[in-house]
Amino acid sequence: MNELSLLAINLTRRCNLACPHCYLDADTLNTSSKGELTTDEVCNLLDQVVAMGHSTMIVLTGGEPLVRSDLEQIIQYGSDRDLPIVVGTNGVMLNRKRVESLKVAGVSGLGISLDSLNAERHDRFRGLPGAWHKTMAGIDHCRRQQLDFQLHFTVTAENVHELSEVAQFAANSGARVLNVFFVICTGRGTTFTQLSPARHEEVLQELVELQRQHPQCIVRPRCAPQFKRVALSQKSASATNLISGREGDGCIAGIHYCRVTSTGDITPCPYLPDSLGNVRESSITDLWNHSPVFASLRNGTLNGKCGACEYRELCGGCRAGAVAAGGALMDQDPDCVYQPKGGSTIVALTDVARNTITWTPAAASRLSRAPAPLQRMLRKRAEIFAQEKGHSAVTTEHLKTMAARRFGPAGPPGNSR
Repeated sequence: MNELSLLAINLTRRCNLACPHCYLDADTLNTSSKGELTTDEVCNLLDQVVAMGHSTMIVLTGGEPLVRSDLEQIIQYGSDRDLPIVVGTNGVMLNRKRVESLKVAGVSGLGISLDSLNAERHDRFRGLPGAWHKTMAGIDHCRRQQLDFQLHFTVTAENVHELSEVAQFAANSGARVLNVFFVICTGRGTTFTQLSPARHEEVLQELVELQRQHPQCIVRPRCAPQFKRVALSQKSASATNLISGREGDGCIAGIHYCRVTSTGDITPCPYLPDSLGNVRESSITDLWNHSPVFASLRNGTLNGKCGACEYRELCGGCRAGAVAAGGALMDQDPDCVYQPKGGSTIVALTDVARNTITWTPAAASRLSRAPAPLQRMLRKRAEIFAQEKGHSAVTTEHLKTMAARRFGPAGPPGNSR
């Protein structure tokens, strides 16, 4: 069963910035945005997601979602229905009052874009003088009001040398996660210079080391499924980075993830822009279950070296990268330097853990107290963590250790000992 674990909704194309890499080629604020899903339409979509029963996490993004005056209303509607809601923002509009209202509405966390620790470089990249100072203030407001946040860093030839410093800042600032994004040549990104495949590989290797240095913060790439190979070959310190590609950091487009545009079109991911249908005309359940493109992504045959690679089940290559380079959906990933060695297909660690790891009654009880949408993910991480320790069962001590690494010795908010 292909559960919809993650749904991104582009609430708007409007944006207060003009970033050169924008996959959406987002419009400026003084441009009217035609045909946006209304509040009622978004809420109806959330009802459909709840009815699917897949414990889906919702990411509300844009453009810049904070320009929608109904954002808190949408968050409240979803959180009232036990959907974890995350908002992706450039952070410029995150003043104290807005952070308070998002928290009251029930947002689970924010993903904040930060592309440099140098104010001038960040502002140049984001297209607005003063953006860096406002974003940094927004991060501080989140920390002061204890609202969970992640940092999103888009790595380019201009800022790649800052990666280590940004990881240190993420850990020191209290960010739960540092997501490192690689540019896919879509939208305005079609004119953007990417890292060379060799440099791309070096950055993935650096991320494994940065995770070792900062265990209190999850350090991971986005849009780089070959990281599964790198993490396994270097024995990454993070269980999160060792989860099966189709469950974790590999390409999950159309497998456990899809995107809905501001006008209701559904696509496998933001970087595969061709519409597979529209939620104004069909239910998301029908589109998710019956789209031929989704079927190809789930069960199709990979071409070229991706199809011959022993890591194909963990990685699968970036399908958007193949299309952006002029290839077909299932063609090989042009940004991967690895040459398959002809070995047998590597089995996902979660598959091994599922067959060998049990749970003590106390650990199972503790897991049951976690929010329902997160239990499946937490179960996989705990089983891998116990397996790495050479243990045959997950215990409460495993769960406490994992919680302390992420939340500090006191554990997660509202933790019951």
